[in-house]
Amino acid sequence: MPGRVLVVDDVLPNVKLLEAKLGAEYFDVLTAMDGKQAVEVAKAEKPDLILLDVMMPVMDGYEACELIKHDPETQHIPVVMVTALSDVSDRVRGLEAGADDFLTKPVDDVSLFARVRSFIRLKMIVDEWRLREQTSDNLGLGGQGPAMMTDVDTTGAKILVVEDNKIDTVNLNDILSQDDHDLTFIGDGEQALKEGTKGRYDLIIISLGLRDYDPLRLVSHLRADNRTRQAQILMVSEDDEMKRVAKALDIGINDYIVRPVDQNELLARVRAQVRRRRYQDRLRDNYERNLALALTDDLTGLYNRRYLEGHLGSIMIRVREERARVSILMLDLDFFKEVNDTYGHAVGDIVLRTVAQRIQHSVRNFDLVARFGGEEFVVLMPEASKDIAMMVAERLRSKISSEPFDIGSDRQVQLSASIGVSEISDTDTPDQALNRADEAMYVAKKNGRNQIHFAE
Repeated sequence: MPGRVLVVDDVLPNVKLLEAKLGAEYFDVLTAMDGKQAVEVAKAEKPDLILLDVMMPVMDGYEACELIKHDPETQHIPVVMVTALSDVSDRVRGLEAGADDFLTKPVDDVSLFARVRSFIRLKMIVDEWRLREQTSDNLGLGGQGPAMMTDVDTTGAKILVVEDNKIDTVNLNDILSQDDHDLTFIGDGEQALKEGTKGRYDLIIISLGLRDYDPLRLVSHLRADNRTRQAQILMVSEDDEMKRVAKALDIGINDYIVRPVDQNELLARVRAQVRRRRYQDRLRDNYERNLALALTDDLTGLYNRRYLEGHLGSIMIRVREERARVSILMLDLDFFKEVNDTYGHAVGDIVLRTVAQRIQHSVRNFDLVARFGGEEFVVLMPEASKDIAMMVAERLRSKISSEPFDIGSDRQVQLSASIGVSEISDTDTPDQALNRADEAMYVAKKNGRNQIHFAE
């Protein structure tokens, strides 16, 4: 998943140290030596994450963060402040300026990489929704875009708190009630999982000290379920649990706070997470409202060919300008005509809808799935190398061929699929990118069907 990280510090050895650490983990590193330069580089290069020192000449980190977060072009870039300041008031000031998290010098490698990976995952999701909104605008289907993230109201949030310590429960309730949130407290992990999937929460707060249920397993289950996959999760931990916190960040939590909980810091972190969730919801709702009728396939509910081709044009810009890696899967059902001829088109429609569901359940939540026409489907996979795309293609092929399709009246049909895989080049046109995947798919059919083939 490596991405581009902007390191900002006025002390050159600090810059070189972080650059070396991140480079060893295959991240592309940009650098800036003061806040003013950081703002300029962020706007010009659009990094995936900014590691921002606080104490700098010309412009300090707080002012730089505010400028980045108030610019529509850079507001969605996560900012982690790296500072020798350890007072709660400094963290609160940074959070109020728009920072997404803090690292205290000297930076621990485990915490550093856990945060970097977590925030880059988060930005990939937001980037995909922003890109889809841009596609809508390009096709003349865009409406009024979402508000600036800084303008999003954070009061009255629906929050689920998972805590089995009565004293901590009372403390959290007293603090969170100050912002008039809709609070639900649960002390049992199994019950919390059921409640989390039942209600749509703006934020889920989980104690790392749960006694009767592994909180990391709870996070894992929440991230695996479609109903809670997009939930913002904040963890409450002890100061000596940083290794477990790093693991939790890798699994999918968005933020954490250390006990004893400072009320101002907790409120600031909660507001930041609620703001991000509601901003993402606005992006998603605005996009879905504009496109639901015009650019989706009536039968399967997937995007149609018109939208796919428009979106691919936006993807090509990212490939050329940001050196993004994007793969295409072209999937065609084998001998599908025999299903229509034998059972009728109504049964064929059932099969196509089921195939669409299986594809959606087998890819990542920010991959784009479209019905290309007939029994052909396309998956666009941002930030996916050949190895990842081939792994997903094999998973799809296996899922379609190994599970019979229920067609009603206790009847089943068995089908397979041939899949072509290609990686988009920065010299491709949208037609060339699709044609290469299409040609690879026909090679798979020619070689015997029910297989995958990569277009070199």
